[in-house]
Amino acid sequence: MRLGFAVKVLGEGGMPSHDSRRWQSKPHLRVSLDYVRAIFGYLKRVDLDMYRMSGSLAPYATHPDMPQFRAQVEECLDELADLGALALERGLRLSTHPGQYVVLNSKDERVRKMALADLEAQAAILDAMGLGPEAVVVLHVGGASGGVDAGLERFERSFERLSEPARSRLVIENDDRTFALADVLKLSARTGVPVVWDILHHHCHDPAGIPHREALALALETWPAAVLPKIHYSSPKTSMEERRRRQGRRVTRTWKLPQLRAHADMVDPIAFEHFLAEVPPGVDFDVMLEAKAKDLAALRLRDQLAARGVERVHRRPRSVRAG
Repeated sequence: MRLGFAVKVLGEGGMPSHDSRRWQSKPHLRVSLDYVRAIFGYLKRVDLDMYRMSGSLAPYATHPDMPQFRAQVEECLDELADLGALALERGLRLSTHPGQYVVLNSKDERVRKMALADLEAQAAILDAMGLGPEAVVVLHVGGASGGVDAGLERFERSFERLSEPARSRLVIENDDRTFALADVLKLSARTGVPVVWDILHHHCHDPAGIPHREALALALETWPAAVLPKIHYSSPKTSMEERRRRQGRRVTRTWKLPQLRAHADMVDPIAFEHFLAEVPPGVDFDVMLEAKAKDLAALRLRDQLAARGVERVHRRPRSVRAG
């Protein structure tokens, strides 16, 4: 399996993931693509083959009040095709994950329209790069106003408004508060959208009590036979945070304990090894790590697993990597 990380690169002093300038500075997808190309070079140097690109590669491209930014994908078709060819040559698995404000099942029509536009733009970038069906757009179901079933129905109605290219890129993820694995599986059965199983979210919110092995199998079964599935994995944060408050000459200290749903900086290698031990032989999938230390967490986990003799994690032989 391939290990991946999301968006931000911390190694080699850090690297920008997208053009984050304000609209007044005329940011552009072309700048973001230069940053992504540099990240691809870094991925080659450290031998990582899976990466989640920023959902903001084309800044303001779907902003309803800034039409001057809407043609960025069309303006960068050559650059996108060239970058996509490079990704395919190097065997990179790429994805995007729109942020929390992209709510396809909102009760507000304006929010739904903006979500539709954002998902169309994400799919258009992946299509223009010429990437295969493994390159997906990961989305949470959204809000549950009126109840879980009502939220699922709103999602389904909005999903039908997407173009076929956008629908074919979309996958849905269980969340840690509202839409559990059982809910997204129900939605998948109705829409055909594959499910990305998030194991930490499953720990936080699983009213159906689905065991790990069964949960993994159910999620993987939603993917087309020709597409390698992926899951999300992270360890819960365990460190406390110290809070200091000055009261006159006296400084008082309190401690904030972490929530179970908070992501740790790194991935617990022993827990991950135990997770892999539960996976039946021949069951293949990739793993997107959602850790605060990003690429550093992926590299550390890979090295720790190798030191423990775990061989399921992909790493090219040195002779191939050097080429």
